[in-house]
Amino acid sequence: MSLPPPGTIPSMETSHDALKDNTIIVVLGASGDLAKKKTFPALFGLFRQGFLPRDVKIVGYARTKMDKAEYHKRATSYLKNPNDDPEITQAIEQFKALSTYVSGSYDEGEAFAALNAHLEEIESHYASKEANRVFYFALPPSVFVPVAKNLKEQCYVTTGINRVIVEKPFGKDLDSARELLSSLKQYWTEDETFRIDHYLGKEMVKNLLVLRFANIATGAAWDKNYISNVQITFKEPFGTEGRGGYFDEFGMIRDVLQNHLLQVLSILTMERPVSFSAEDIRDEKVKVLRSIPPITKEDTLLGQYVAANGKPGYLDDDTVPPNSICPTFAATTLWIHNPRWEGVPFILKAGKALNEAKVEVRIQYKDVTQGIFKDIARNELVIRIQPSEAVYLKMNAKTPGLYTRAMPTEMDLTYKRRFTEAKIPEAYEALILDALKGDHSNFVRHDELDVAWKIFTPILHWIDGKNGARPRPVPYPYGSRGPKELDGFIQKYGFKRANDSYVWPVTNLASL
Repeated sequence: MSLPPPGTIPSMETSHDALKDNTIIVVLGASGDLAKKKTFPALFGLFRQGFLPRDVKIVGYARTKMDKAEYHKRATSYLKNPNDDPEITQAIEQFKALSTYVSGSYDEGEAFAALNAHLEEIESHYASKEANRVFYFALPPSVFVPVAKNLKEQCYVTTGINRVIVEKPFGKDLDSARELLSSLKQYWTEDETFRIDHYLGKEMVKNLLVLRFANIATGAAWDKNYISNVQITFKEPFGTEGRGGYFDEFGMIRDVLQNHLLQVLSILTMERPVSFSAEDIRDEKVKVLRSIPPITKEDTLLGQYVAANGKPGYLDDDTVPPNSICPTFAATTLWIHNPRWEGVPFILKAGKALNEAKVEVRIQYKDVTQGIFKDIARNELVIRIQPSEAVYLKMNAKTPGLYTRAMPTEMDLTYKRRFTEAKIPEAYEALILDALKGDHSNFVRHDELDVAWKIFTPILHWIDGKNGARPRPVPYPYGSRGPKELDGFIQKYGFKRANDSYVWPVTNLASL
């Protein structure tokens, strides 16, 4: 009997209904930006690595009328081959050969009947009667329901497995999300539905489960007795750049905090699951989210970027409504009322047009007992989600040399240095593969979505002016760290800024 490889996680190895043969992947919204920039490159990545089902076919569907050559040009426009590698060039040609296109509307049954005829023609060449279909919604939420309805009525197979992969945003507040969820549920079961939040496919977010539950050392200090505060930060160094119309409708909280950062928070704070199977993980995430009361305006800081450093302000973007007071920066503090986390502030921060591109979790521990030390730096565990995936523990050590002083340094796991030949997959590659395997672990369950909206809806209604005057965000310069009020905001929750001479990953002793 062969033994499992070391480090196996048995409950993650359980068999799902993996699609191995006779599968068509239908990309709805195939002419749009999301499909072009994310969906097709992810499918190509899986195709090149041999992870798609055998003899898979990909069918694009959208309203845009285009011939095969134009469709293939669009679908492959973001596939990377900077050095014209002949092997990649050949793979792109093979990828084109398995992909076809059908144009049609999103709300007419006849158009989907035509799509179904195209799918049946492909399936007529199968050796067996089994036929599996995966429908990927690279679509705006306004057409989710008619598309879900038409697919169920016109394109649903009874001789195999049907699945739908739905992209965010799932509504704009609790009521609209519930309405959307219940409308989709009329046609597709929870088991057939995979709601993508692409942050759940990121390597370091998936790694959080192992970091937490496979290490006694970190788990032992993972509660209110040792942790002072936690920050989850999302920074973009660019503004709306022509996407102002979409962004102004949703804002920074809906775009990033309510989904991506809250997902990270739930994995960071949930209790140990019974197993790593999908439902056990998602049960624990829902449990911890239910312990979080709605955010208050007193625990919120809103900002909007203005022109600086030769870059335009938010209101200078022609696609943004004039005089908009939509926040492009938001910091909100959440509290978890359970025995592990009572009293620990979780500060979620996200902004556009900031000084760098970065997503990270920063766990700051409490002060060491003073007495023998004076002004000693706090320990911090930092999990860098992107770019340059890393985990580092900021700790104190004696300064090298003849002085007896403590200085902050770190135990550093930087992926690029530690794992030299590793290829870290794109989040969409990982999630599409999970959907093909039938593994729901990294997808958002309906009750999880419901409780997430409960936490954020009151603050969103305040920002939207549904219960009084709309708050006016404070200005911050394009390319800055955010509003000048941010330092005071995070300090009021107990965060202590590190010594300015400390820089990860290198400290220059000559400057001390």
